[in-house]
Amino acid sequence: MTEQANNGAAQSNEGPQFSLQRIYVKDLSFEAPKSPEIFRLEWAPSVALDLNTKQKQLEGDFHEVVLTLSVTVKTGEEIAFIAEVQQAGIFLIKGLDAASMSHTLGAFCPNILFPYAREALDSLVIRGSFPALMLSPVNFDALYAQELQRQQQGASQA
Repeated sequence: MTEQANNGAAQSNEGPQFSLQRIYVKDLSFEAPKSPEIFRLEWAPSVALDLNTKQKQLEGDFHEVVLTLSVTVKTGEEIAFIAEVQQAGIFLIKGLDAASMSHTLGAFCPNILFPYAREALDSLVIRGSFPALMLSPVNFDALYAQELQRQQQGASQA
């Protein structure tokens, strides 16, 4: 009986593995170039969000994924603030084929990191005495699919 249990455990370790090792802030910045004058203007914000992901392989089966959120908020023509966070994670990933690995690093991991990045941005903005951003959820699977399609179109045109 023990032999069967041990064999089952050994077989389960041979399949794909995914494990979150660490989540951390890699970089954080906030700038309110027009304060305190901006606080006296009527608050009519327009928000521009730029997001980016990058990944690199660390030793062995460990990978770092960095999600960067950059937000520029204007009221009228004046920049109220610029905030940026680079939220990173270290993930142990093994046993995946190339396509699955690419999807995991490009969509699944950023999905895990996004709530942490959103909270870090909200905290920064509130500390700057502005209303919280409350960014909407992002569909990283759709963004990943769009990027794959763009790459395929670029390759076919080359």
